Amino acid sequence: MSYQAPPPPSFPGPPTYYGGPGGPMPASNRKATWALVLGIVGILCCALASIGALVLGVQAKNEINASGGMQSGQGQAQAGFILGIIGCVLWVIGIIAYVGLIAAGN
Repeated sequence: MSYQAPPPPSFPGPPTYYGGPGGPMPASNRKATWALVLGIVGILCCALASIGALVLGVQAKNEINASGGMQSGQGQAQAGFILGIIGCVLWVIGIIAYVGLIAAGN
């Protein structure tokens, strides 16, 4: 009885989407990264950065969706957008509180 070697493993063909086995990794969207950074800065120290986080978050999400899988960063864009909303809300609350304190002082 002779020993027969198993057949060689079969490898899948070229990937049909980016980031698959053997395919290139999608590039991270820079606007998504900046939206996240501005969202964090907007909450921590500069509320005006929150507006930039909102704008860049929306632009990044649109670009990522239109790229057909060639760009990543959807989570960063969403997080930046949400932090931008929170920063703007805190900014408005701070303005209302400041005006209320001034009115109460007179």
